[in-house]
Amino acid sequence: MSANPNRRPTQPAARSVLGSLRNASIVALVVPALFATVALPASAYAPASDDTASDGAARLSAIEQLRQDKAQDVAVASVALAPQSRDGYDITSAAELRRAQQRAALAAYSGPTVREYLANPPYPSFDLNQVVQVGLQYQGVPYVFGGASPAGFDCSGFVMFVYAQFGIALPHSSSAQGRGVGGGHLISRADALPGDIVVMDGGGHSGIFMGGNTMVHAPKPGGVVEVHPIWDPNAWFVRYGI
Repeated sequence: MSANPNRRPTQPAARSVLGSLRNASIVALVVPALFATVALPASAYAPASDDTASDGAARLSAIEQLRQDKAQDVAVASVALAPQSRDGYDITSAAELRRAQQRAALAAYSGPTVREYLANPPYPSFDLNQVVQVGLQYQGVPYVFGGASPAGFDCSGFVMFVYAQFGIALPHSSSAQGRGVGGGHLISRADALPGDIVVMDGGGHSGIFMGGNTMVHAPKPGGVVEVHPIWDPNAWFVRYGI
């Protein structure tokens, strides 16, 4: 049986067709929207460049305001500086230090002095050999300029201290001892005996002759009383006490 083209569809059929069309319309609207959301580029979430520039300008403005308000300034009370000048310190030379040490050494000695020995000599009978033995007792005593005691000797102070123990007063000067000041007289090298005074370096140094070509003496700063060869071929000899 052939269908009548002019015949209207029945009501249930019409509802079915309308429902299908409605669903198709919804899908047509929703699906593109979903794809549009999913396909939204990531850059769409970044802050607007205008906002970033605005924030930077705001920070710069705040920093400038702090400068103008001097918020970072520190108030310091005025400080009075001393006028520039050199410190008042002097350099102590080695010679000055040595003299200070020598004075301290001399002050530490409490035994008999030259004057006390002259007043009461422990060896009242003068003997040249005994002079040598007494002189050798002070080996190792340090040289001290101006010294005339076992705390420290200079050359003429050593000779003077030894001779004082025999009651013989000598000048505290090698040149004066070399001239025989105080009762001495010059003798030849051939006549010199151990215990005589030997003078050298033009009168600048003296010691106690030990025979041969040796002497016991207080040499120089930094040295000690010692036995040493006579180095000056022009040395001469002086005898006291006989």
